[in-house]
Order: sequence, then C-alpha cells, then structure tokens
Amino acid sequence: MELSDTSVHLLINAGMSFIGFCLCLNIIPKFKDMFIRANLFGVDMSKKSKVKVPEAAGVICGAVFLVIMFLFIPVPFYKHLADPANKNFPHHEYIEYIAALLSICCMIFLGFADDVLALKWRHKLWLPTIASLPLLMVYFVNFNSTTIIVPLPFRPFLGYDTDLGVLYYVYMGMLAVFCTNAINILAGVNGLEAGQSVIIAASVLIFNFIEISGDCSAAHVFSSYFILPYTAVSAALFYHNWYPSSVFVGDTFCYFSGMTFAVVAILGHFSKTMLLFFIPQVANFIYSVPQLFRFVPCPRHRLPKYNAKTDKVEMSFAVYKQSDLKPLGKLCLSIYKLFGVVHTKENTGEDGMYSECNNLTLINLMLKFFGPLHERKLVTILLLLQILCSCVAFTIRYQVAKLFYDV
Repeated sequence: MELSDTSVHLLINAGMSFIGFCLCLNIIPKFKDMFIRANLFGVDMSKKSKVKVPEAAGVICGAVFLVIMFLFIPVPFYKHLADPANKNFPHHEYIEYIAALLSICCMIFLGFADDVLALKWRHKLWLPTIASLPLLMVYFVNFNSTTIIVPLPFRPFLGYDTDLGVLYYVYMGMLAVFCTNAINILAGVNGLEAGQSVIIAASVLIFNFIEISGDCSAAHVFSSYFILPYTAVSAALFYHNWYPSSVFVGDTFCYFSGMTFAVVAILGHFSKTMLLFFIPQVANFIYSVPQLFRFVPCPRHRLPKYNAKTDKVEMSFAVYKQSDLKPLGKLCLSIYKLFGVVHTKENTGEDGMYSECNNLTLINLMLKFFGPLHERKLVTILLLLQILCSCVAFTIRYQVAKLFYDV
C-alpha cells in the first residue's frame, strides 16, 4: 500500500522528533554545570539537601524544537520547491508555518529573559500578547473569519451564527496569555510543569489524529507538525525534571509550552477544544483569582510547605490582618468556606490579630483533601487528574457537544 504525501511528511516529522528526544535526553545533563556557572540555578525547597539545581532548562528544549522545525520546513513544500515554475506554491500555508515559528521563537526568548531578569507579573501578561501579534496578523490575512456557530439552545435568539468581529481577535490574544500563564501558575513541585504539558500535548495529538481525515484535515496536519516534536522534547525534559529533579524547567518552558498550544489552537481552528484540555489549569486559575487579583494577600511564592521531619509537603498559608482583608476577599473566602475548599485559621500570632488561609492553588487544595503527601505522590495525583480531565474533555467534545451543535 502506497503512503500518501501527508503520511510520509508525518513519518519524517516523527523521526526527526525522536532524534530530538534522544538529543535532549543526552545534552540536558551536559549543560548543568554551565547553567550553574552562569548563576542560573535554584535550590529545591522541598528537599533536605540544598544542592544547586540548574534552572531554565526549558531553553534547551526550545532550541532543539526550533532546530527540528527549521530543518523540517522544506519537507511539506518539497514538491513545490522542486517545480521550476513554482506557480502553485501554497504561500498561505508557508506564511502560517513561519508566523507560528516566529511567535514561538519570540516566546522562548522572552521566557529566557524572564528567567534571567525575573520580570514582574505585569510584564508576564503583556509579553504573550506581543508575541502572538504575528500569529493574529497571519490569521487576519489568511482567514479573517470571526464568525462562530451559535449553540443550539441560543439559536432562536441569535440565529445560526454570529460575527464577533474584533472581539474574536481579543479572545485569541487572551488565549495566548492564558495558555502561557496557566502552566506557570500550576507549578512548584518536581515534574508538574513538564508532566502536565506532555499530557496536554498527547491529548492534542490524539485529537489531531482522530480529526485528520475530516473536513479540517489540513489544519490538524499542521498542528501535528508542531505537536510531535514538542511532545518529544518535553518528554525528555520531563525525564530529568521528575522527582528528584536534576533540572528545573524555568519560565522559558512554561512560555514555550503555552505559545505552542496557542499557535496550534488558533491556526488549527480548535481553540474551544484546546481549552477543554486545560480543565485543571482553568480550575487552578479560577481558584487562584482572589490571590492573583490581590483580594486576598498573595505571597511571592505559593509553594507547598516542606516538613523535613516527615519528608512530606503540606499546605502553605498566606498570613494577613483580618482588618486588611478587602470586602471581595472576605466574600471569596466565605464562598470557598461554604464549599469546603479553603482552610483558614483565625486569631493567630502573639496578639491574635492575624488570620491565615491556605494559598489558593490546586496543589494546596489537593493537600487539603489528601493531607500531607510525599512530593512524588502529590505530583502523581496531579498528573492522574490531568489525564482524567483529558478523558472528560474527549467525552465533552464527542458526546456532550451533540446537545449543543449539529455534529
């Protein structure tokens, strides 16, 4: 049986991705001393030994990913490049490919700058927006489709479809910001950033292969070209970042991951499905809102607290004066107490003027439900939750969606 051109391209991409996996697996340890000499290291706060651990190792994966994608550029276009006349060259596809790489490349650079310069949170919101501009410009030039299909229950009021206009571009820009920062705020324990990213990437890849023979085949092939090498290099990093971590991924990897997911979601036309694969990250963001928007005091680091006696991690707490708590903060904590998802202590401190609540992250929430856990077990639970949520995402996409759309 003769393979189609698309199958050959995907096989070549998969082969190059495997080489990238092997390369990352071998070179990451070799860069450890170089990172430490450059003062790019941290200390693992959840370990008894306080050895220096190289940080920002995600830049190695990002660099290998870019090399793979640059070398792969001629493969999908080789027939057109071999044609002397070159009359039917698919310029729109080529521009999409280059713009996607430009956005990812910008995000890797900005992420590494964050690791080196320790940028403030307000910069972390603007940087993904700026890096996504080439992507949005290409979408505007090639597609400029801002019409969405209205869910069945709302069609009597809004019709079959509606044009969102500029709001659609605002939504796509916000998607890039969310994907980039969502992984970054669900972090802090060995293997979690890389692990959740690998699971999301694998889910996207499965979705691409399911849809690759459908009406949007080209979009899912495009997505697969990016997700295959991304999964490979991330899996290699996950191997070194798993407990006990020998390297930290850094903000570079979180930015690189978020932008890659945003790129394939926007140009692959499945942004809603992509958000389904981010269910734990969405839940973590919503749960974190009172601290992220400073309704409740937010310490610089919200890592779980390490107990050296038990070698386990426990909930960490934010300390504040009750009188300093903002009205919205009180409301949020009251709602969280009602649903039993926050642990508070009142009248603490020598004069009893202080109160405490656990830091509002999904990590601390798991520790509230399960009690103190060994770090490896905690990460395993969180990654199993990520896998479970991917299964839920596929159920929603292929079963529940029938209730809202003509599938």
